[in-house]
Amino acid sequence: MSDLNDIVAVGLDLKPETLIRAYSEGVFPWPTEGLPLLWYSPQKRAVIDFDELHIARRLKKDLKKSPWLYTADQAFIRVIEGCSIREDEGTWITPEMKDAYLELHRLGYAHSIEVWEGGDLIGGMYGVDIGGYFAGESMFHRKSNASKAALLYATARLKRAGRSFLDIQVLSDHTASFGAKEISRSAFRKRITECRKRLESGEFPAPFKRMDPENYGSFSMVIE
Repeated sequence: MSDLNDIVAVGLDLKPETLIRAYSEGVFPWPTEGLPLLWYSPQKRAVIDFDELHIARRLKKDLKKSPWLYTADQAFIRVIEGCSIREDEGTWITPEMKDAYLELHRLGYAHSIEVWEGGDLIGGMYGVDIGGYFAGESMFHRKSNASKAALLYATARLKRAGRSFLDIQVLSDHTASFGAKEISRSAFRKRITECRKRLESGEFPAPFKRMDPENYGSFSMVIE
């Protein structure tokens, strides 16, 4: 992200109350080495609307054949560690960021999705659920398509909880393949205002209640 107009604050801390207030307003931190902590609310916000979700035929076929199972909040620490490892790349998930999101997870605001093959964690994603919308933060994979499977499982859980979109913050080729699009900052703020109203009215159940390890999600929930 390079447009200075996307930056809405500089500095501040990563305490839970700071992060909760920021996400409630559609703002998220993104550290840059050598600079004070930067806080973003992109002018062009990337989202996946579930009624426009596209799943490639080949991906459906591959997932249908896979033996993978899916969980929520069973291995948050391992997922955020997996997301922070980028071979030959830097990462914005600093030790301070890890600690901050682990605390949000402890408080029930940050959640992970895990993809398993047998007992091996092969992919996952994590994000923040505050104010009635879910902000996807990062994904990783150790086998082809595992991060895509994690994203699809997240959308399935969100849809079942009455949600209509996933916030992915910044558009990428990876997410564009699912039909992700950009909307204006003002349009996004209108969305989260409506989400907050629906949450306060009691319409939204929690999408990521911790699952019993014996009750793993299956392919049928990923591709509905």
